Amino acid sequence: MPNCKTIAICNQKGGVGKTTTAVNLGVGLAMQGKKVLLVDADPQGDLTTCLGWKDTDNLQNTISDKMMEVIQGKEGNQYNGILKHKEGVDLLPSSSDLFDFEISLVTAMNREVLLKSYLSEVKDRYDFILIDCSPSLGMMTLNSLSAADSVVIPVQAHYLPAKCMTQLLRTISKVKRCINPDLAIDGILLTIVDNRTNLAKSTVEALRQNFGSHIKIYKSQIPMAVKAAEVASKGESIFAYEPNSPVSKAYSEFTKEVLADGKQKERLHSAHIR
Repeated sequence: MPNCKTIAICNQKGGVGKTTTAVNLGVGLAMQGKKVLLVDADPQGDLTTCLGWKDTDNLQNTISDKMMEVIQGKEGNQYNGILKHKEGVDLLPSSSDLFDFEISLVTAMNREVLLKSYLSEVKDRYDFILIDCSPSLGMMTLNSLSAADSVVIPVQAHYLPAKCMTQLLRTISKVKRCINPDLAIDGILLTIVDNRTNLAKSTVEALRQNFGSHIKIYKSQIPMAVKAAEVASKGESIFAYEPNSPVSKAYSEFTKEVLADGKQKERLHSAHIR
């Protein structure tokens, strides 16, 4: 599909809902009729585990295998190893092998664009590719940002996760300047929001004041909920596990925002061409 969009879901701070967002945005898009590939670019393999593949170290093909094939110039079935999930999304899984592979990338040729090279061979089948980034700013995150058209930044409505934004934006700016000039930031998604607390409210307001003038902050906010934590062990999305929950409704609204942004950009692009 020529209009496939690749989105990196990125924040070097752990525990801000990156994997949860990748799963539920991916399934939300699939529910809207889109063909979606989820990419687990984290050596911890949380996305792979959350989708039901618990024994990640015994998977035959993972992201590190595919990137190694690019390094070695091997030709073969690029879709071999992509897993099918019951809720209509595909998955390029990860395993702990990615820890060692990421270290080996230091001496590899074109090390920042290996993931981009692989995804360019499979993206014709998809409308969206969502990359669940590692909670760091290491080589795999650089690969993810190099492969992406845009970035969604989940931010927990607490002070410290929000404080890390400046460092992340600096990294994105550097990738844009040196490797991927077309990289854009789609927006900031507020996650694990507890609007009962003054801390959450003040953090949301600080984010709007500091970044809202030049980065979109999605209207959708993902609320804090026990169900959102429970679903990580169930191998399914919040839509399947608790379809009427506030978290499910919030991710449904977020999915609609992502699709609406895409349509708006297509209209602007068409107008520019005309």
